[in-house]
This record gives sequence, C-alpha cells and structure tokens, in this order.
Amino acid sequence: MNEVPARAGAVVIGAGIVGNSLVHHLALLGWRDVVLVDKGPMPNPGGSTGHASNFIFPIEYSKMMFELTRDSTEQYKTLGVFTESGGIEVARTPERMIELRRRTTQAKAWGIPAEILTPEGVRKLVPYLDESVILGGGYFPTVGVVDSLRAGTLMRDQARTSGALTVLPGAEVLDISVSGDRVRGVVTTAGEIETGNVVICCGVWSPRIARMAGARLALTPTVHQMISVGPIALFAGTTGEISYPIVRDVDTGMYERQHGGDMEVGSYMHRPIIVDPDAIPSNEEAALSPTELPFTADDFDPQLAQALELMPELLGDEKAGIRYAINGLISMTPDGHPLLGETPEVKGLWSAAASWIKEGPGCGRAIAELMSGKVPTIDVHEADVARFYPSSRATGFVRARAAESFNKMYGIVHPAEQFESARPLRTGPLYERTRELGAVCYETARWERPHWYASNEPLLETYAGRLMERPAEWESRWWSPIINAEHLAMRDACGLVDLSAFTVLDVTGPGALAGLQHLAVAQLDVPAGRVVYTSLLNDEGGFVADLTIMRLGATSFRVVTGASTGGSDAKWIADHLPDDAQLTDVSSGWATLGLWGPRAWDVLTSVKRDGDQSPPRTFGISEFTEIGGAVVLASRISYVGEFGWELHVPAEQAGQLWDLLREAGRPHGLVPVGIGVYATTARLEKGYRAYGAELTPEYNLVEAGMTRPRVKPQSFIGKDAYLAQREVAPDAVLCTLTVDSAVSADGTSRYALGGEPILALDGSRLVDALGRPSYVTSAGSGPSVGKHLLMAYLPPAVAGAGTSLLVEYMGEPYPVTVAGSGAVFDPSGSRMR
Repeated sequence: MNEVPARAGAVVIGAGIVGNSLVHHLALLGWRDVVLVDKGPMPNPGGSTGHASNFIFPIEYSKMMFELTRDSTEQYKTLGVFTESGGIEVARTPERMIELRRRTTQAKAWGIPAEILTPEGVRKLVPYLDESVILGGGYFPTVGVVDSLRAGTLMRDQARTSGALTVLPGAEVLDISVSGDRVRGVVTTAGEIETGNVVICCGVWSPRIARMAGARLALTPTVHQMISVGPIALFAGTTGEISYPIVRDVDTGMYERQHGGDMEVGSYMHRPIIVDPDAIPSNEEAALSPTELPFTADDFDPQLAQALELMPELLGDEKAGIRYAINGLISMTPDGHPLLGETPEVKGLWSAAASWIKEGPGCGRAIAELMSGKVPTIDVHEADVARFYPSSRATGFVRARAAESFNKMYGIVHPAEQFESARPLRTGPLYERTRELGAVCYETARWERPHWYASNEPLLETYAGRLMERPAEWESRWWSPIINAEHLAMRDACGLVDLSAFTVLDVTGPGALAGLQHLAVAQLDVPAGRVVYTSLLNDEGGFVADLTIMRLGATSFRVVTGASTGGSDAKWIADHLPDDAQLTDVSSGWATLGLWGPRAWDVLTSVKRDGDQSPPRTFGISEFTEIGGAVVLASRISYVGEFGWELHVPAEQAGQLWDLLREAGRPHGLVPVGIGVYATTARLEKGYRAYGAELTPEYNLVEAGMTRPRVKPQSFIGKDAYLAQREVAPDAVLCTLTVDSAVSADGTSRYALGGEPILALDGSRLVDALGRPSYVTSAGSGPSVGKHLLMAYLPPAVAGAGTSLLVEYMGEPYPVTVAGSGAVFDPSGSRMR
C-alpha cells in the first residue's frame, strides 16, 4: 500500500469506472494531491464495474443521458477499449413495434443511426435467432462493448503518472469528519486524511458512506440476474470478444450478448430484489465478490425459458451449460438518473453515484468540472443530487420506487407515465377538496398536483367541437379532453388553480438584496411590493433557474419556483448568499392559488374583505390584502396569459380561501383548472418558456428570445457572457410551430408529445452552428387557436415566421409551420394586463 498522505485536495471513495474516470479528469483539470481509496484490491475491487455486462446502447429518451453515454463512448474509444458490435431490440408484440418506431425516431433527433428491420432482417444479422418468435426489430449499428476494468486502470494510471494521484487499495473508509456543515477529513483503516472535498463514487455502498457524513442519498442496491452459457459452438471460430450484434429481447426484459465463447443472458423481469447496503458482504465474506451474490435460480427460470424460445439451437445445445450465474448488484434511484454534485446537507461532500458503465466516464468528467468551478460540458441538471427533497431520500420511498421501476427497465414507458408506489405523501391543504372534485393528480417532487378535474366533464358538451380529441390510445394515455375544456372555460370566464406544490423560499437579512442581485438577471433593487420575473445564469450565460422574486421589505425577499427544481434552486441560491443573508424553505407553511381569467377581478372583488385595501390591479405588484378573514399575499402575475393573481396564503387558511373563491365565482363561470392547462396548453399558446424544457444550461437568453432592453449595472453571475451574447447573432432561435396536419398514413390523427426531431422539407435533420439538433422541447394542444403547438430551437435560417418544416413522429413526417418566437394567442398581451 502507498503511504497515506496527511492532507489531500480531494479524497475519492470508490475505484470503479466512475471513481477512476473522476481522478483522471481531476488530473487533467490541474488538481494535485488527489487520493483514491477503495477497500478492495485493484484492478477489480469488487464493485458493480467488475461484473457488469459492459455493453452500451446509445439510444435514450433523456437528452442528458444520451449526451453522457455519447461522451463516455468517445472516451472509451480514445482509450482503445471499445468494440462496436451493433445492437438490436426485437419486438414480440405489435405494441413493441410501435415503440421501436418511436425509439428510432428519437434516435434521429439525437443523430444516432437506427433503422427498423423485418424478422428476416434481424435473422440475417443474428443467424441463431428464431425469427418466427418476433415481429421485427430496431437496429442500432453503433452499439458496442467495453472493457471497463481496463478503462479504469488506464485512467487511474494516467492520473498517477501525472503526479496528481495517490491510490490506497485495501483501505476501508470508517468515517467522514464533518464540522460546521463542511467536510474536514476521512478516516480509513490505513490512516486519517485531512481534506475539504470527499467524493462518493462507491455505487451500491454510497448510501452507507453518505450517512457517515450526515447525508442521505436516494439510492438503493438492487439485484440484476445474469448467467453465462457455454461453450457455444457457433462462437468457437469467432475472433475477439464479440462478433454478433447484442440482442435486447425487450418484451421479456432480457438481453443476450456474446462474450467470447459464451452467451451472456441477463434479466430485468424477475421479481425486484432490494438489498440493504449494510447487508452487502465484505470482500472476505463474499464467495465471488461483494456485488456478485448467490444466484437464485427460481427467479430466473421463467426468463431462461423465454431466452430458449428466442435462441433455441444456441442456448438449447446439450453441450453448453451455465458456467457462471450471479445475483449482481446494481444501483437504482427513484427516477433512474445518476446522483451528481455537491450534497445539500454537507459542503465539500460530493456524489458521483448511481452511474452505470455506459455513462460512467461522462459522469466523471461532469463531476470534475463541477468541483473545479466550471460549467459542465454536458448539462447534468437532471442528475443534480439536490433534486431530491428529504422525503424523496427516505429509504422506504427509494426502495418502493426501485421495486416499481425495475421491471420497467425495458418497458414501454409513456412520457407522462405516473408512478403508483408510495403515494400520496406530500398533499397540500387543498388535497381533500380537490379530490372531492375528482382531481386526477400527477406527482411532482412527491407533491400530488391536480392535472384535471372529473367534475368538469359537463364542459365537454359546452365546448364540443373545439376539444382537439386524441383518437390514438398512446396520445390519449395520461391525458383527457377535460384539460382543453378547462382551458377554454378559463379563457371565457375564470379558472382557479391549486399551485400549492410551489417551492417558496424566503431570503432575509442585511445581505439579502446584494446576494440575490448577484444571482438574478433582472433588477431587484425595486420598491417593496414589486414582483420580478427573472432567470438565473451560470458563468457561461446558460440557464440555471427561472423563477419569480417578490420584494417584501428592505431586507426580505420571497422566491417562488417550481416543485421539480426547488431543491436544486434552493441549493444554488444558498451557496451564493453572503454570510449576512439566510435562506429558509417555507413551502410547507404556504399554499398558492392561481385565479385567472377575464372575470377574475369580478370574482375576487366580490369576496368579503375586512380591510380597506383592494387587491393589486397593476401588473408586477404584490401586496398583502385581506380576503375573507385571511391575510393573503396577492401577486399580479400570470403564467397563463390572463388577468389575475397568484394568491399566497398561510396553509391553514387555504381551504377557507378556496371555498370563498369557488362560491364567489359561481355567478361568474369560475371552474377549477388543473396543471394540464397551467403548465401546457395556456403556457404554449403564450409562448412561455419552461425551465428544463426550453430553458437549460445549453441555451442562452438571446437564443430563447428573453433579452431585456437594458442590462442592469450591477454584476451578476453570467453577466459578461450575456453581454457578449447580445452583441452577436444567435446560433439558434426558440420558436413556436403549429402542426398543419396531424393525420397519419392510416388516417388517424396523431400528436407529437415532445423530443421528436424537427426536419427540413427534404427530411434532413436541422442542426445549428454549434451542433445542437432541433427537436420538440414542449408539445401540447392550443385549444384557443385550434392547433397542436410545438416549441423548438431552430437554426436562424429556418426560424422565420411562415417557414414550412416537418416534425417526425412515430416514424412519420407531419407538416408544421413556424409561427414565430412569441405568442400565438393574444400576442399583444392585453388580456393579461
């Protein structure tokens, strides 16, 4: 063992693919005095990297996961450890063939080669497959396999050769020292190391290590069964590790891939088997390795039978047998994404956990960049470890979601599909009232949010002929025409929206103004009672957050942001506040009601008010006013393009306010309105951008069409980049597009849901000068204009209003027209003001 240094710039715990990638990238970025610790031996310390099947399919619906996979593949190629084999996902059912068309369309959006094959076409590439079992397949020629242990060794050795790294194999971490909410050191069996940065790269052990520092990670070890069958006679004459495409038998949750002279078969369809991190055996106790647990054949037998059905001659050969079988441990999170970044509980405690082989080096690069104060090359905001609130880091919840997700690994998962496990948990004060109205709730950050209301079904008759029905089952799944009826009712009269899932953050103290001013693009030195809509940027001028800030007093501000990004936003703001400013999450203490529509003033002014103050009419003003005995913070803003307010009320008084408004609104046509209107239909008609969809670190204010006439004189993060961006023509322009015809080849109307490629009329992909593809960032009905609406960034040459383009959906092209960069409904904004 190497000598244990007394101090280190960073201690990386875990020498799997991610840990080795991380130390490599830290060294490239100029770090020195880095220590890599693992309780196991090198080069295979016993983690999941050592038993992984090591194949990489490039196709992902998440752009982030695609980019991480692409980056990782390029790194593997540079190291000389990648072998391209091609891969095929086969379909046994008509539903899966439709899904494969969706996947190959998504592949086109990202620039991944892909094609649909007939059963005969699959058999031509995989001659040992029984084509009578399948209906076809999706072929991805750039699929390949890697030697992850060799890759890790090369990267680790490069970091050590540069003088940046000390490696401590066989050293177990016993404790992480924390003082004043900051990491101070690591205690190992080899000695103590003082450090201000500890990175958890230990895969399935990560929750256990995080607990040593007082942090919780939303991760659980889960069993993935795998066997190796051999010797396979057909493979005896092949050269190298793999000569045939990898097969994913996705309808049975299986994969089959050549590994030298054997066939490796893995399953994601057996019963979910969750393992406690503390129950993982030590290297000394394990028969093979700590993450290669004893095989439970009864769980695997049904899947083995299905594999034999697909490849009867090869796997049924009496001369071949099962030569290796494990219950291998993998890491799973509630949403399937890695856990990347500094933990919200402890400064200097970083997570690089829940990353698999296919994205490992990309995650290593991203964490190294974050630790170095750089904007990551790849936008990893979806993987931010701070995205999970404390309730979503609870062990029971994480295990429940992992169990539910496991069998969906190869499933046909709808973009809007909702989880069923561990619900409901976070219910706002209006939950029971909205349930009585038949609220169909979607979950966001564990909050139950009404998406539409069954009580509004009579509106279907009122607005018959304008509801933009969706005849195809896929688009009508997790959707209802009631959404469009609620939209039209709000536009005609008034809607009441439960927005209690908002994250509400109070920033107070003498340094509150200076701290927030340094973050916000907009001017925050405004009179008390003003509400400011603003973006927060990174150093390169990309989006970090999109939110509103109300100035309540000289040293008091209230930040309101979305539930899905609230945890990340809170950490970003808190990390950049001066010592004389404090951030407090008051979300659970407040409820928010949205009251909007042409009759909103009539509704609110008809409610009994005990005070003299009327609710504010001027746009951009927020004032405390008395409504029915409650003191309400009324904010005159709108995300739906109608006159009205966000009404912030103490949680215990929200029910009374809801009842008063509903009663007062009856003569004025008020209806409860769900998030389907608020976040999609009304937003799209107005061309409002959403963080995570249109607003990401990859794009800037100029490209998004959100520049302001003047730039404030005060400094703020990203100002220099923003000023430079204002001086040049944008490389892309965010536009709204209308679908001219949604009729498919079989005569059914089909509607894009998001992620689809935008194409030129000749069918070629649109890519901007920076290499960014044009794809649908948001999609939904525009009931007021009678058009299905899409948003997408386009190269400037095709971004002019009236330009004809195509969107490809489920393998078919549909004509679309660029409407422009603004609103398609009430473009002057007169209704809102």
